[in-house]
Amino acid sequence: MVELKEYLGGWLEGRIEPGVAGLVGMRLISAGGGEARLEMQAGPQHHNPMGIVHGGILCDLADAAMGGAMASSLEEGETFSTVELQMNYFRPVRQGPLSASARMVRRGRTTAYLESEVLDADGQLVAKGSSCCVIRHARGD
Repeated sequence: MVELKEYLGGWLEGRIEPGVAGLVGMRLISAGGGEARLEMQAGPQHHNPMGIVHGGILCDLADAAMGGAMASSLEEGETFSTVELQMNYFRPVRQGPLSASARMVRRGRTTAYLESEVLDADGQLVAKGSSCCVIRHARGD
């Protein structure tokens, strides 16, 4: 299994295919110190039947940013799982560049809380997310 910090480095350098993030078209711009930033180009391939970017795509972008922020904070032998994900949507998007920035708000020994904002090309807030993660340690607790 690849350590998550190694995965982030490989994604940043283009050595690792990012799975679903690649399918959606997300690019990792930065990750470190409990923060991460991703970008994507939204277009018709991301639309719902109403002709706007599907909320699930915005949620994926925010979740991937929060996952990158979480992964960047892990110590050797630690992994994590998201146990709660909350999204709020503020304005529709049809197409154009989107960015998601995430930061860890609080980390304890076994849980962490993160927040993310998704912005459009004009810097307008499109959506905001939060996540609670459980931290797993190599020794099994």
